[in-house]
Amino acid sequence: MHLHILGIGGTFMAGLARLAVALGHRVTGSDQALYPPMSTQLEELGVVVSEGYDPAVLDPAPDVVVVGNALARGNPAVEYVLSNNLPYLSGPDWLERHVLPGRHVIAIAGTHGKTTTATLATWMLEHAGLAPGFLVGGVLENFGVSARLGDSPWFVIEADEYDTAFFDKRSKFIHYHPRTLVINNLEFDHADIFEDLEAIQTQFHHLIRTLPREAVILRPHPSPTIDELLARGCWSHVQRFGDTAECDWRFEWEDGSAPRIRLTASDGTMAAAATPLLGLHNAWNVTAAAAAVAVAGVAPATALAALADFASVKRRLELRGEVGGIRVYDDFAHHPTAIAATIKALRGSLNQGRVLAVLEPRSNTMRMGIHQESLAAALDGAERAFILVPGDLSWDIRTVMATREEVELYTDSGRLIEAVAREARAGDHVLIMSNGGFENVHQRLLDRLAA
Repeated sequence: MHLHILGIGGTFMAGLARLAVALGHRVTGSDQALYPPMSTQLEELGVVVSEGYDPAVLDPAPDVVVVGNALARGNPAVEYVLSNNLPYLSGPDWLERHVLPGRHVIAIAGTHGKTTTATLATWMLEHAGLAPGFLVGGVLENFGVSARLGDSPWFVIEADEYDTAFFDKRSKFIHYHPRTLVINNLEFDHADIFEDLEAIQTQFHHLIRTLPREAVILRPHPSPTIDELLARGCWSHVQRFGDTAECDWRFEWEDGSAPRIRLTASDGTMAAAATPLLGLHNAWNVTAAAAAVAVAGVAPATALAALADFASVKRRLELRGEVGGIRVYDDFAHHPTAIAATIKALRGSLNQGRVLAVLEPRSNTMRMGIHQESLAAALDGAERAFILVPGDLSWDIRTVMATREEVELYTDSGRLIEAVAREARAGDHVLIMSNGGFENVHQRLLDRLAA
């Protein structure tokens, strides 16, 4: 079968391309622009990618066109597909039909921590010798790829609540039919898609309605928003995880530069281990992952033992380099909750030195101003903060930050880099946060510091 993937450069669609190639299909694709690491993965697979959306690449017609959710009506390739009656599917629909049947799907959902928790669960299963398949929204450092078919019934997937395609406005996770579902947390996000938190809860409720009675739902406790969700109806087994006595899976966390976690499983089994992951939020992620893989028979001690050589995932407090005693990190945080948690995690690991936060408020939700009132407080843990202000920001960030002397605003990335370079001194930790490429600020700053 010949698949042509529109929007192939995204982490989900590039991962889907890898799975399709592994199944023996011929894969080509189109995208507006490609960047590493996904462009590198596609090159290694031998996938031919056309830049832009010229309909000419669809003649002769492929067997099916897989349409990414970033494409809308008016896109020339989309219009060609519709006008010429070419067969087309969404990425999640193709996955549902060709990859997931017969697999025990472990779906990791929620507002924050999906990628890290999915990566943890995948590595725990691998460490236990179960050779899982996976599709995760990032490159798993232990595997060097974002997806693989695997050699067992187990398949871990990052279950995003974003919509499926221009012709299917259900959340992507509706297509995955998990037998084990982790809901890490639930906050308002994706304001370009959802009107409010209740609209997101509705999509999660639709997912829960598709689960069999034998399925297991793992949820944090306490969480009022998830309580509200489950009150709408739940027909599957529910287990709670957290740090209180009421939880089925309970953790104890020792913070610092060498954190440790102690885990008590639902059957009373206990295990403890050091972890390379910083911050209390990662204690929740580790606990959720360990509880998820327990359905595959992985004991808590085995799950935690996998942490010893866990290499995390790119762009999650990833150390990009050190120059003159100044360390530069890259992180995907873009929601105030995640920004605050990431700063706190880095702060908790330090014996000395300042945290300099560098932020690009790039997400659609942030650009719309949904979180403007909580953004300043999210930066409180940093001694200094530097923000690159997007040109299309729909709210007045200067007024919001007017009383914050420790926050500097810039509209030019070059000037921002110069300001950070002037401020930084030996022992400082520069935390760069964005859900996009951030104009390669990370490497440009390292080069500037070296100069």
